[in-house]
Amino acid sequence: MNPDVFLKRREKLVSSLNKNELVLIFGNDEPGGASRFLQNSHFFYFTGLKTPEAVLVMGHIEENPIDLIYIQRNIPDRIVWDGEKMYPDEVTQLTGIKTVLFLDNFEGSISNYLYQADKAYINIGLHELDKPLSKTLHFVKKVREKIPHVCFRDVNPLIRPLRQIKDETEVEAITESIRITWAGIKSIWMNARAGMMEYELEAMLHFEMEKRGCRNFGFVPIVAAGKNAATLHYIENNCRIEENQLVLLDVGASNENYSADITRTFPISGTFSDRQKEIYAEVLYIQKEIIAMIKPGVGMAELNKKTRELMFESLKKLNLITEESEIVKYYMHGIGHHLGLDVHDIGARDSILQEGVVITVEPGIYIPEEAIGVRIEDDVLVTSNGHKVLSDFIPKEIDELEKLLAEYKSHVITQQDLDEIAND
Repeated sequence: MNPDVFLKRREKLVSSLNKNELVLIFGNDEPGGASRFLQNSHFFYFTGLKTPEAVLVMGHIEENPIDLIYIQRNIPDRIVWDGEKMYPDEVTQLTGIKTVLFLDNFEGSISNYLYQADKAYINIGLHELDKPLSKTLHFVKKVREKIPHVCFRDVNPLIRPLRQIKDETEVEAITESIRITWAGIKSIWMNARAGMMEYELEAMLHFEMEKRGCRNFGFVPIVAAGKNAATLHYIENNCRIEENQLVLLDVGASNENYSADITRTFPISGTFSDRQKEIYAEVLYIQKEIIAMIKPGVGMAELNKKTRELMFESLKKLNLITEESEIVKYYMHGIGHHLGLDVHDIGARDSILQEGVVITVEPGIYIPEEAIGVRIEDDVLVTSNGHKVLSDFIPKEIDELEKLLAEYKSHVITQQDLDEIAND
């Protein structure tokens, strides 16, 4: 990303501060063993850096703007084990931050700023301050002892309005994550057959995503066949897929730390049974009705209220319930959530939609006694006069889906087919 993007984000945050107020955002620690590092989403939002154990400092001291970062120092004896860390000039080039210091001087250096500060915002909630001490909380405790006049506050209320609204760069990153996710889903549709294990389908997702440079998912993929699809957060993915079952795929690639979140439900045989089609059609109808409502000024609460109204009518039509209070038996979650650097991104579930917000729309009907779970989920951008479904190229209509599955089942998958997926 262009460093100007991160510079503008930092400037916007700092403009909300008073004189002698600082923001300290701690990047995530390096994981132990051979685990893959994932950056703190706040830290990434303002820097674009994926390097571990760094600290970003922004704000004002008197009339002087503060924009600096602390990073790990390269230790020659450790390079052979862990590889090289980022160098200061690299950090400046990527972030636009000109003052780059080393972490081994952090406590002494930051104290000079905190002595002059009245308030410091940090990326941990104050309710965490009395819990067992993390590295960050240990730092806060030490500052409180040495510089008791500094008032610590949670930075989230300052960052939330900024991160809710996605800029063009963010929308592009999310859209690319969706494209990569679609490649994984398409590969499953082309190759899935009754008798396979759920984890075989999950392996196809991993392969298609990783060969596109996407090393992480936004969340653990759900590959749920039959009754497993009636469990909302089913992640075991270890059952055999039987003939005529529906398979629910809930998956999201994470590209440049921005996640997709897509759900598609399909018949392993290639054709929906009459009952499966009946249920699927109701879920699809509800989803389309809710998406049509999305525009600036509409509240998430309004979308959820309308969903419950539609769901009541659908569940009655399916002969599943007679009273509104029974909805929770077959639909027990909200209609969606904000999407971005975190799959459940910053943004309250009762927030009012604004231009630039990206949300998911994911109604579902879950019937354990019939071993059926259907959910359909798309990622939707709120535009100035309505919305844009960022994932609208991923098929979900019954006729289109059955036609595609029939085509895939009619021939042996070749390398050319897989190459075509890669180029989609």
